Amino acid sequence: QMQLVESGGGLAQAGGSLRLSCAASGRTFGNYHMAWFRQAPGKEREFVGVIRQSTGTTDYADSVKGRFTISRDNAKNIVDLQMNSLKPEDTAVYYCAAAIWSRIITRNSGTYDYWGQGTQVTVSS
Repeated sequence: QMQLVESGGGLAQAGGSLRLSCAASGRTFGNYHMAWFRQAPGKEREFVGVIRQSTGTTDYADSVKGRFTISRDNAKNIVDLQMNSLKPEDTAVYYCAAAIWSRIITRNSGTYDYWGQGTQVTVSS
């Protein structure tokens, strides 16, 4: 089992920034693609972005492209989500997720093997 623990959520004003972190343990972190998803009240969980295991290349949802950045530190077993120019519609519970390197990465939550508990992000207007 891989354990994922998110931190860094909280309250921000529109236009502000927050940085989320996800600490992984229990498996070899470098063998996993790492993604962020979010779920707003009454809505389905949606893909935010992913950073690939070997190349470190990233892919983002159109709604966050240019504002959010994912990075990973394989030595520290951490993946971060830097969120800038926040909007009220970014309000959601944010989840970290992991998929083993051999999977074909998609934006579908079913692709991912492990999930964190989530951290709340609230953006006020």
